[in-house]
Amino acid sequence: MPSLRGDWIEQHGTCPWLLSSASLLVFLIPSATRFLIRFQVFPRPWRSSGIKTGIGLRGRADPEYRSAMAKSKTHTKKPARAKKPVQAKKPAPGLSKPLDEPARFEIFKRFRDNDPHPKGELDYINHFTLLVAVVLSAQATDAGVNKATKALFEIADTPQKMLALGEDQVRDHIRTIGLFRNKAKNVIGLSEKLIAEFDGKIPEDRDALVSLPGVGRKTANVVLNIAFGHPTMAVDTHIFRISNRTGLAPGKDVLAVEKALDANVPEEFGLHAHHWLILHGRYVCKARKPDCPACLISDLCLFEDKTDML
Repeated sequence: MPSLRGDWIEQHGTCPWLLSSASLLVFLIPSATRFLIRFQVFPRPWRSSGIKTGIGLRGRADPEYRSAMAKSKTHTKKPARAKKPVQAKKPAPGLSKPLDEPARFEIFKRFRDNDPHPKGELDYINHFTLLVAVVLSAQATDAGVNKATKALFEIADTPQKMLALGEDQVRDHIRTIGLFRNKAKNVIGLSEKLIAEFDGKIPEDRDALVSLPGVGRKTANVVLNIAFGHPTMAVDTHIFRISNRTGLAPGKDVLAVEKALDANVPEEFGLHAHHWLILHGRYVCKARKPDCPACLISDLCLFEDKTDML
């Protein structure tokens, strides 16, 4: 008696989906086996058989392989690199060797002959307004400060009047100056301290001046020089540049240049040296292109990159 399966095939033929399912199983069984072995669901065949192999199904990521390779390597220390010889540091750009004493004397003699009584370019009424003007001149031009303080000093020329005016009004007057908000705060702060600790007067002492809000060493030196006639050197960007270019007082920072100037400037020129140098740097020995043809001291200057002479 023929089977039901045989009768069905004889009548309907081979079932196509059955054949396709069988082909799918032939493909999936090996892949599933590798998957199960990879994630250690089944034990690895080489472990049970004792076969030693370097790279299993997980390849170089296999921890056994990596461990075996690490043990087989011989670690040798690399020879230390030879240290490069220490080279002498190059001098800072524009830093010249110091001028000798006769040359320094001749420089200031020429400055004095050309302008016997130099003056600063900040406008002020008294010592207090001088201090305020110098504080406001930080990172600002003298012309810009003069424009802003003209109306301010007419109504507030003492610490008491400035304090009564208030920070908001001071800020409105100096709005055209850079950093005006912080500077207005400092002006009110130094006014308060002058009233509380110095009886509203400007102290004739650098340490006392520096203790005031917004007053640094350079500002204190300017006030001591102009208000009290001290031979101080207020080193700004112009004086720093000239001192290094010419060889008058080379130094790597502002304090070094200030100390070099104190030592190198002849005593008889000490009072006005600060103004001569500032004015010379502002109008002649400029930062980008110094006007060497118009320079009074070009023959004494040690600057190598002089501009063309007439």
